[in-house]
Amino acid sequence: MTLFSRRAVLAAGTAGLALPWIGKALAAPGLKLGCLTDLNGPYAAISGKGVLAAMKLAVEDFSLLHPGIPVETVVADFGLKADNGLAILNAWLDNDGVDAVTDFPLSPLALAAGKVLEDKNKVGLVTSAASSELTRGGCGPNHIQFSTDTFAFAASLVKSIIAQGGETWFFILPNYEFGKSMVADATRAVTEAGAKVLGQVAYPFPGTTDFSSALLQAQASGAKVICFANAGDDLTNCLKQAREFHITGLVAAPFMAEPTINALGLEASQGTYFSGPYYWGTNAGSRQFADRHMALLPGQRPSKNFANAYSGTLHYLKIAAVMGVEAAKKDGRAVVAAMKATAMQDSVYGSSVIRVDGYCLRDMLLLKVKAPSESREPWDFCHVVSTMPGAAVARPVAEGGCKLVRA
Repeated sequence: MTLFSRRAVLAAGTAGLALPWIGKALAAPGLKLGCLTDLNGPYAAISGKGVLAAMKLAVEDFSLLHPGIPVETVVADFGLKADNGLAILNAWLDNDGVDAVTDFPLSPLALAAGKVLEDKNKVGLVTSAASSELTRGGCGPNHIQFSTDTFAFAASLVKSIIAQGGETWFFILPNYEFGKSMVADATRAVTEAGAKVLGQVAYPFPGTTDFSSALLQAQASGAKVICFANAGDDLTNCLKQAREFHITGLVAAPFMAEPTINALGLEASQGTYFSGPYYWGTNAGSRQFADRHMALLPGQRPSKNFANAYSGTLHYLKIAAVMGVEAAKKDGRAVVAAMKATAMQDSVYGSSVIRVDGYCLRDMLLLKVKAPSESREPWDFCHVVSTMPGAAVARPVAEGGCKLVRA
């Protein structure tokens, strides 16, 4: 089992990103944040340095409100191995005085971390992992899911595509909880809408780079919609290879993100449908955040996970300040309860609420990737087709089986 020292990770993983706030000694009393992320692997473009930059912005904004409360942040790349992540998490909570941990770009780690956080009474801010199980059987009193879950992704995307004639579906997914949860939730949405699922292929994760077999099976099925229930480099490779095989028809990619589109180019990704709570060009607030974030990571516009990290981190810090730093450090469960009881407000998302099961409700945007001729500026990638209220596409809280929900 490999442990990643803070010094080694900072030296290897954040080169080129000036974050002097990481590793700065606390002048007590202060708060200490940990970020478990992917700095170098297939999810690095949608988590990693972008999440760290978003957290930096949240700390900056919090410090303007509470200049007397210092905040320290440590980061580790857990290599997308849940056992590594749990070892780092335990060390942080037991020995390093970490009060809250954010990101978790791997659903199995996020689910396992929920129990650790509950046992040690610390706070988990899940800003990347999307499994709906995090607020179902995996719900708990010490973590909040700020990332949109697979149920909401499916509900917001499936109905819109079916309305355009996509009545038969085929899924390609990674063989772990994230992909399985996405396909289960999407299958439910497809069948409830009177459409059909014609098949699916699960591939080994991580490490798969050749998706030709899965794509040929999808093509042979005759499905009108191919849904790539994956993210990061896997999604990039799937879409690139689908173009090489001249696969046509409707393409759904629930976890598409701006870095993926940028890596592919509009020629290869045009026409793809996806949904999410954030798109950088939507309004003045989203653009302001994008400009600030881009100042830290030049040449890259932020995607939804980065917005989630900013919003979740800022809400946690605000609540900890109201409670008092010492009280917040001692009782993570009380902090999470107060976060749920207090309406969120920030410049990126406006007003948001957190349900009793720990799920943060966000309005969802249906997005369609533009053709190259439609783009007017760098990173002008998407049409906002429609906006759906968060409560309308979220799983009903009573259906999840969360132990925190009273019958």
